[in-house]
Amino acid sequence: MALEELLKRLWRQRWGIFLSCLFLYALAATVVWNWPRSFVASAIVAPSETTGIATSSLLTPSPFLQPSLLDQRPGGNFAVYLAALRAPEAAAALARETALLAQIEQRRAAWPLGAVRRGLGLRMAADADDALSFLERNFGATPSLTSVTWTLELVHRDRASALDMLQRLHALAESRVRETLAELAGRRIQALEAQLRVEPDLFLRNSLFELLAQQQRAALVVAADEAAAARLVSLPMVEIRPSVPNRPLLLVLLGIVIPGAVILAVTCRILLRAERPGWPPAMPWREAAEPPPLAARTEPVLTRTHTGDGAC
Repeated sequence: MALEELLKRLWRQRWGIFLSCLFLYALAATVVWNWPRSFVASAIVAPSETTGIATSSLLTPSPFLQPSLLDQRPGGNFAVYLAALRAPEAAAALARETALLAQIEQRRAAWPLGAVRRGLGLRMAADADDALSFLERNFGATPSLTSVTWTLELVHRDRASALDMLQRLHALAESRVRETLAELAGRRIQALEAQLRVEPDLFLRNSLFELLAQQQRAALVVAADEAAAARLVSLPMVEIRPSVPNRPLLLVLLGIVIPGAVILAVTCRILLRAERPGWPPAMPWREAAEPPPLAARTEPVLTRTHTGDGAC
């Protein structure tokens, strides 16, 4: 089919296309407008820098086209802090100390999906795996492109729960890093003290005393410093009005996607039916099975005429 013919057929069906777009947009906009919205709790953190053994290494901005610019991954204790924010231990702590599991069960039992889940016999009770799935879907840590800071965000339908969970996650990750550093320093101190009790060489004892002083300083810094891995640049806060999902943006995207989808569907329908304007043609096997009709004779028929003299 030529492009001109296709455009003509689309123009003939313009009112049907317009009504279909209007109906689908109204249906999708109703779903988007009535979808439950969530609050976003956020905090800005930066890698802590006190001593090399007690805190993570600080990622400093580098000049352009430097080799270090290609690798901006967090390292040291700050990397452990970021991993602990999404660890199964963090999800288990939220399930144990907050009402997350009860909120998940309440959301599952809500209408209309609750009736569907009960009808299909699906699991309604929430456990630690559900808490971990919630944390993976609704928590994010985003690095800044201009500095060494990171933005922590947690999305939840309840405003107070969002702020409380974010504060608990930060405290849990910090305590995890602090406990690891304290245990490491404590084991080193015990090993050095045990070696000093049996070491008779004076020069080795001086070296061991220096190592012991370093580990004792590390243990003191960990116990005294309030931030072992990440320092809070901005305290955890939650927005006043819910912002997830973004209704204006979704409505604009629906206004672009739905007309395109309807026009594409109508175009495919026109192209598929273009080869069959009337009755559908016979099938090839049927044409082969039926004998062709006899061809009409077109040759002139000779007639014999009798005359009196016997000529014809």
